[in-house]
Amino acid sequence: MSATTNNLKKIGLTIGIIVILNLMGHFVFKRFDLTADKRYTLSQTSLKIVSDVKEPLYIDVFLEGNFPGEFKKLQTETQQLLEEFKSQNSNIIFRFINPLSDDEGDNYTKREIIYSLYKLENKVTDSAQAKEIKASIEKVADLNDAVKNSFIGNTMMPVSVTLSDKGKQTQAIVLPWAIATSGDRSVKVPLLKNMMGASTSEKVVSSVQHLEYAFANAINAVTQKNQKKVIIIQGNGELKDRYMADFIKSVKENYFIAPFPLDSINQNPTAGLKYLKKYDLAIIAKPTQAFSDEQKQVLDQYVISGGKTIWLVDQVNMEMDSLYNDTGANLAFPRDLNLNDMFFKYGVRMHPEIIKDLLATPIVLETGEPGSGTQRVQLPWYFSPMIYPPQDSKHPITTNLDAIKFQFASPIELLKNDIKKTVLLQSSQYSKLIGTPAEISLRMASEELGPKDFVGGGNYPVSVLLEGQFHSVYENRILAFKDPAFKNSGKANKMIVISDGDVVKNQLDKNQRAVELGLDQRTGVLYANKEFMMNCVNYLLDDSGLINIRSKEVNIPLLDKQKVIENYTQSQVITVAAPIVILILFGVLFTILRKRKYSK
Repeated sequence: MSATTNNLKKIGLTIGIIVILNLMGHFVFKRFDLTADKRYTLSQTSLKIVSDVKEPLYIDVFLEGNFPGEFKKLQTETQQLLEEFKSQNSNIIFRFINPLSDDEGDNYTKREIIYSLYKLENKVTDSAQAKEIKASIEKVADLNDAVKNSFIGNTMMPVSVTLSDKGKQTQAIVLPWAIATSGDRSVKVPLLKNMMGASTSEKVVSSVQHLEYAFANAINAVTQKNQKKVIIIQGNGELKDRYMADFIKSVKENYFIAPFPLDSINQNPTAGLKYLKKYDLAIIAKPTQAFSDEQKQVLDQYVISGGKTIWLVDQVNMEMDSLYNDTGANLAFPRDLNLNDMFFKYGVRMHPEIIKDLLATPIVLETGEPGSGTQRVQLPWYFSPMIYPPQDSKHPITTNLDAIKFQFASPIELLKNDIKKTVLLQSSQYSKLIGTPAEISLRMASEELGPKDFVGGGNYPVSVLLEGQFHSVYENRILAFKDPAFKNSGKANKMIVISDGDVVKNQLDKNQRAVELGLDQRTGVLYANKEFMMNCVNYLLDDSGLINIRSKEVNIPLLDKQKVIENYTQSQVITVAAPIVILILFGVLFTILRKRKYSK
């Protein structure tokens, strides 16, 4: 048999194997995750959520365009994750869009985006109104500005980035967001996490770790038929809606939410309790008036019957606004809400003291002479701690969470009982307690304090998760009202106690509209209050274990920009020239060896 015939047989055999493998691949689909951190291996929770998608689900990703390397990495990781979702269920359809493209052919897509964002913000369902809105969008002259305003209107803030090309720098706008839509329901998906003081590379790494949870949560929100129900307790001086507007809006994206006037139960507490039990989670946000025994029994039996609760309670009467007076001072004193015995029974005790923390958020004050001599300066406000989770915390509520702003927070003491207690947030090691009554003055912002001023204290819990079988505060006590269904204890349950009501309070802009929760307009810093509160809600209402995906750790290697700039020529040689040289050498060597073999 000649050498030529032999070679032809080998080539034919190779082609045959490739054809067979391709045919097998057409009928048998299998993906292999060879990464060390298994970043492309979906969790069982995600797989279940994706498999339950029975109708087309569209995901529009706006991370498209000419980006720096870090955002390219985020774009790539997002695309690969969505491909993994799509490989599990063909009903998931995604596309990458550049909403700010200069191509005239994209104007139709831009109008689509504006309309989708308008619907997302205003929950448009009426067909006549929808037709009118579409007609008005057709008349918009500057579509790029309209797109940006639509994103901002949905608190989907654009990000400004610097592009470098051969020493020339230009500014570009990035929209790191996506929208998941199924039928008439849409939810927004954040792709880039805000992290105070972090570099873009660090934000991208943190964001990639968050991607699977963000998309799985969005898919679950738009496909689940039976929405969980959240109720906002009112009637005891709680925060008004406009101060919780951004939080309420965020909750509405995933859950049904409604108010409940607790003061109405004084006439018929049994009916009030029956109505309250229809809801899965009750939020009590910064009450300022004492609870009656009837109200306490209703809330207590709601907990015993399995209702989840988030308590945001101020044990000290002190407001930041009360300091902006002629003297710049006010008296902080204990606030009695008649809830101490309830919390004691559940396993915690909040002390009527104020935490003073060296790790503090800044306050902006005006100094100097009135008029042109006035200067605005930022000073640390030690009564507004910058709160982080404990260093050893791996809980999904606080994993990968940035700093949270508290205001006049009180310490929470953990008591011994059968309830499991997890400290979610605590003050820094350099913090101490101020007893009340005490005078608080803006002049305290100018104090020069250091670690030596905070010896012997620190690490005071300010948010605690309680899990277990709760016992009623009215166990072996006279009931406030007769309840035939009264129970001394119930099934396993969860609640979260936070010793500051301002954690959920958003600021208002000059037009009295709510700004994003966590944004301090005076300093321009965005804290993680919103993410923390939404994590609390999701954890308490999550029966599928979806929030546990947040604990997944992904290691993303990124190039060191400074080293690349310093060694630009060397980097080009390694990444571009070296592979070409290796290919040439391999070709030359292969040719020489082939000639030697067949010249004999």
